[in-house]
Amino acid sequence: MKTTSNSLVDMRLLVVEDERKVADFVALGLRAERYAVDVAYDGASALDFVLSYSYDLIILDLMLPKMGGTEILKRVRERNSDVPVLILTASGGTADKVKHFEAGADDYLTKPFAFAELSVRVKALLRRGAVNRASNLQVADLELDRLTQSVRRGGKRIDLTAKEFSLLEYFMSSPGRVFSRTMIIEHVWDESFEGLTNIVDVYVRHLRSKIDDPFPQKLLRTVRGVGYCIGGGAE
Repeated sequence: MKTTSNSLVDMRLLVVEDERKVADFVALGLRAERYAVDVAYDGASALDFVLSYSYDLIILDLMLPKMGGTEILKRVRERNSDVPVLILTASGGTADKVKHFEAGADDYLTKPFAFAELSVRVKALLRRGAVNRASNLQVADLELDRLTQSVRRGGKRIDLTAKEFSLLEYFMSSPGRVFSRTMIIEHVWDESFEGLTNIVDVYVRHLRSKIDDPFPQKLLRTVRGVGYCIGGGAE
């Protein structure tokens, strides 16, 4: 995937939706927010776009003529494991959501929806950026296994709470990248804690006590005035 810049106009999005009124409405709103937008009204056209261009985000309906959204998602993940995919569908069932999250979807919006909510979700996914989907993540001698939900350092197992694991997974998905407290709140807690971003500092201390304090090499770093990163940055 091409590298995105801070300018929204440089971000290219693909909208895949067979209901033309919905597709054109979404595209119009996104273009008004200064994104570059391509639109596909069926699965075959969507696949052509996916194979021809690199996108910063894909908005994908599931019920499509010529090729279903589930197959498109599969093809996207085969070609590009990083691009965020936001699913649009009339089906809001839990089993359906789980199925598509496991297939590689990043977010899920049930029809009918307000454009304001779509816009917020798009921005959140773009802020999060590309996701490392590998089952095993490693930074130096620190290893995280997403499938078994286990963490080891130097071969020694480290027991983490569910929230500590999610926080470490977020850091290790992009080694060297600096994450602000707001970014961490939005991704790990999936909501806004107005005035409570110190909760991040508390959890980072807990995490550091387990993955860093017992070891001579320190991996989890504080970037003063910005946030935290693992495997890079400066104390």
